[in-house]
Amino acid sequence: MTDSHVVLYDPEGRLDIEFPLDRELHKCLVKAVLGWTGNPGLPPADLQQIALLLAGTARTVAADVRRAADLLPEDHAARALADIVLEEADRRLSVPPEGTARCAQNRARLVRALYERLDRLVGVAPQAVTAAS
Repeated sequence: MTDSHVVLYDPEGRLDIEFPLDRELHKCLVKAVLGWTGNPGLPPADLQQIALLLAGTARTVAADVRRAADLLPEDHAARALADIVLEEADRRLSVPPEGTARCAQNRARLVRALYERLDRLVGVAPQAVTAAS
């Protein structure tokens, strides 16, 4: 048997629209990661994989936040707050993930903040996201 992998090519960013994230799964992961006190006893490679998974989740939820915010008027307060959260997400995601519990927890906090912002935007403009990730 030969090992193989598939590289996703999605230049139009349609995959995150057509295949929304399993929100409950990611909420459980965020809760578990944020529940760690001290060293969870996982190898650095596992911690880095968790951080990578959470970074991918954060990028997808950030795209949902952007789409929802773009439906609001430019001067709407919720849009301004979304822009701040998205700038912070971009800044935090620009740092390469490390194989540490601290890094995984920082990514988990980011995912939680992005979901919270998405929920607030959907509350302001329910048509913003039909099936919030």
